[in-house]
Amino acid sequence: MSMSDSDSSSHASSSEYKTFRQISRDRLLQEMLRSTKTGDSKSTWKVLIMDKVTVKVMSCSCKMADITNEGVSLVEDLYRRRQPLPSMDAIYFIQPLRENVVMFLSDMSGRVPLYKKAYVFFSSPIPKELVNLIKNDTSVLPRIGALREMNLEYFAMDSQGFVTDNERALEELYGEHMQNSRQHEACLNVMATRIATVFASLRELPFVRYRAAKVDDSTETTFRDLIPTKLAASVWNSITKYKSSIPHFPQSETCELLILDRSVDHIAPVIHEWTYDAMCHDLLDMDGNKYVHEVPSKSGGEPEKKDVLLEDHDPVWLELRHAHIADASERLHEKMTTFVSKNKAAQIQSRDGGELSTRDLQKMVQALPQYSEQMDKLSLHVEIAGKINRLIRELGLRDLGQLEQDLVFGDAGSKELINFLRTKQDASPENKLRLMMIYACVYPEKFVGDKGTKLMQLAKLSPDDMNAVNNMKLFEGASDNKKNSLGGFSLKFDAQKRKHAARKDRTGEEEETWALSRFYPVIEELIEKVSKGELPKSEYACMNEPSPTTITSNRSLPTASARTSQAPVGAAHSMRSRRTATWARPRSSDDGYSSDSVLRHASSDFKRMGQRIFIFIIGGATRSELRVCHKLTAKLKREVVLGSSSLDDPPQFITKMKMLTKELSVDDLHI
Repeated sequence: MSMSDSDSSSHASSSEYKTFRQISRDRLLQEMLRSTKTGDSKSTWKVLIMDKVTVKVMSCSCKMADITNEGVSLVEDLYRRRQPLPSMDAIYFIQPLRENVVMFLSDMSGRVPLYKKAYVFFSSPIPKELVNLIKNDTSVLPRIGALREMNLEYFAMDSQGFVTDNERALEELYGEHMQNSRQHEACLNVMATRIATVFASLRELPFVRYRAAKVDDSTETTFRDLIPTKLAASVWNSITKYKSSIPHFPQSETCELLILDRSVDHIAPVIHEWTYDAMCHDLLDMDGNKYVHEVPSKSGGEPEKKDVLLEDHDPVWLELRHAHIADASERLHEKMTTFVSKNKAAQIQSRDGGELSTRDLQKMVQALPQYSEQMDKLSLHVEIAGKINRLIRELGLRDLGQLEQDLVFGDAGSKELINFLRTKQDASPENKLRLMMIYACVYPEKFVGDKGTKLMQLAKLSPDDMNAVNNMKLFEGASDNKKNSLGGFSLKFDAQKRKHAARKDRTGEEEETWALSRFYPVIEELIEKVSKGELPKSEYACMNEPSPTTITSNRSLPTASARTSQAPVGAAHSMRSRRTATWARPRSSDDGYSSDSVLRHASSDFKRMGQRIFIFIIGGATRSELRVCHKLTAKLKREVVLGSSSLDDPPQFITKMKMLTKELSVDDLHI
């Protein structure tokens, strides 16, 4: 019976580089499920029992077919009444909570336990008192086949992204009257534990950097300013314990972690992001990644509704998700045209009348299965892109988007805002609210006292909406007092400056091919500074400060997972001949359906990688920030992994901002 994390890492011995989510998947399937196939248990089917957290951990990384392939015939909820199966073994994947352990002991104790044998895996470190509770139950002890800490309690919602599932982090950490509250401390502790399990899973020891609170005699440091510091200390404390408790855990630093909070960039969560992925989640009524697609009825009746998942297994989605919506629409049109011109069945079906020859029918039947599948995928995305473009026109988003970006870059001010509000009175309340929130970020002095009330009344904002705008000031302290070391990222500028802006145009960037693609999240420049070792120490401190020699010798080394086989990384070359980066461009193909090659070649981009960079944002990350991590992975030749308490689309973030100073029920949080 082992009490430690599994002795072998699924990636440590492999010569092939594995991405963040691939490692997470392999650990769950191989280190956990496959490890139970021992002795007389090798060929028998098992029951997998999980709690409400671990079932989500599992579903983010693995599909049901993956789990079944590892010998699991039944998946059960720990807290539901379950049928006794005394001839079957059970695998428990649970959090190390007292109530979970008590439930497990109840299942396996007595003369006739629910299951023959139990293999128990905990998602994070188990307290000693719970270990003793298990050891003291002598009837259960002989029935335990394994007792291990998997140390995997994060939710891999993207190939390069994870969340800790603290949906109420903004409210519990930054809300009024939350300082030193039980919710505040519990939220930080859960977040730190789950972040630490990321590094336990990947066998990575990070330099833990964080946005430091500003120490200034003229400004009082608030409890909100100290949240990144507290989280960094807690994460480092957990990781330090792993150094001695997990076999083969690195003893020197192998990667970089930068902990930020939402104050680093107020604008990214509310501005309209014009990529296909962001537009889908912003404008369409989606449930997570699920989209309801209407398909023609085979019987000729009403269209049938079909749930489809917009995820990595869809090659068209994988190719287009980070493309500008105009670019995505153009590419889809080209794909459909090329597909029809080169596919025999499509050509035959598209003819105007005319009798089909036997040879034509034969070709059509031969091509039909493949034709049908490819046509379905393309038509799905053509429908989605068409719906988005229609909404852009109906909601007048082009004019709104232009004003948003002009405000951010200092090319518009109160005059242009007032003119928009007076001439575009049909703009939706939500879009006017988002515009006002951006304006409040760029011009916070306009909202001191009652100054902003008239503007918000002109925008016809409701009291709840005004509350969301006013709550933006809760994040000002952390970012307003910074020196402007990131080239125009601070929200307040000196009064003498003529151009009032929250961003500066990037120098050396490629010419913008698509309109409204000027905006970029703050973390884009921060990640590049992390990679170069240029983060200002006065603003970004380090829990385990490296020596100068360590910095220079370690930065170009490959990660622990790839170090055994990789050649030195070559000099980075420009991948930006146009706005759309290489990772978001179509690959050449002669079948008119080039997206499939994206799946085939997706891992080839990771063959030679430097050390990983992890960015964690307290208070919710955005799709634009996730896109930046994919973009910079290709540019820097280092896998950039984004973590956050949650992944928020604008409506979710706005709801959370309202909750900071108002009591709302959980039902009001539409997530």
